[in-house]
Amino acid sequence: MKIDDLDPSTPLMSQLHEQDSPITLINTIIVPREMMDEFLTVYQQDAAFMKASPGFISTQLHRGTADSQVLVNVAVWESTAALAAAYLNPEFQAAASKYPDGIVAYPHVFKKIPVEGVCVA
Repeated sequence: MKIDDLDPSTPLMSQLHEQDSPITLINTIIVPREMMDEFLTVYQQDAAFMKASPGFISTQLHRGTADSQVLVNVAVWESTAALAAAYLNPEFQAAASKYPDGIVAYPHVFKKIPVEGVCVA
């Protein structure tokens, strides 16, 4: 799987060095239809590792409608430090290397912001 930056001006690795909490990792993933089953098998193992990691709060995988090739994983973490520790763990990196070629992921870290009258941080 190829990892690319959603915002080239703010690469994932620079985001993982920030000291924010809590944070949400939103990972947009393009999976060719013929690889979907294989992707989901590897993702299940990958997600199980993350769920067992300190600082993990929750995750949800979404798929675009109408047989879309676009998936979005939304994962909430206590902090960027917790996410970075899990992401950089050699065990996770080995598991992540099992994704088939042809898949492209665009992970990006977000934090809530308030918008008066609409949402709170």
